[in-house]
Amino acid sequence: MYKCAVCREPVRSNINTVGIQCEHCGSKIFYKERPNVKKVLKVR
Repeated sequence: MYKCAVCREPVRSNINTVGIQCEHCGSKIFYKERPNVKKVLKVR
């Protein structure tokens, strides 16, 4: 799921389309929403 960087609304259309814009504000900047999961790594 991608969100607009300006208005924070989720993008409803296909993100792989060239020339995509936000339906609400017209911005062309998007970011992928990441889950808030803490990763634990083992050190060797």
